[in-house]
Amino acid sequence: MSTFNVHEAKTHLSRLLVKVEAGEEVVIARSGKPVARLVGYRRHRPARRFGALKGRLMVDDSFFDPLPEAELAAWEG
Repeated sequence: MSTFNVHEAKTHLSRLLVKVEAGEEVVIARSGKPVARLVGYRRHRPARRFGALKGRLMVDDSFFDPLPEAELAAWEG
């Protein structure tokens, strides 16, 4: 990870973008304090698959039992 001040970042933005495209993270600092981070842009999110957690999670049957009145009142406000 490289750190550049604002003036350097403005002056050499094209070079910084080449670094980011190569997979490097670039930090931009003002007065030596990090302000922003340049990271590569991911164009596509991985598709969500319905049922991907099937068989990995278990829900106890008591989950579906009615709540006690005191707890129900707390949820309903």
